[in-house]
Amino acid sequence: MYFTDRGLEELADRRGGEQVTLAWLADQLQAFVDQHPDFEVPIERLATWLARGGTDDVDDLDD
Repeated sequence: MYFTDRGLEELADRRGGEQVTLAWLADQLQAFVDQHPDFEVPIERLATWLARGGTDDVDDLDD
């Protein structure tokens, strides 16, 4: 198990039954980056990956 898996498992255990909007998620990620600016690049990469439906390829976007 990767160290990061523990955080993902905790998220699922604690908040897995909740429904959230992507706007809420974006706000939470922005708040995290505001508190931890060293994580800006990986959070931006994650947000871009999520926005593109799990792909890094711009050509795969459904416009």
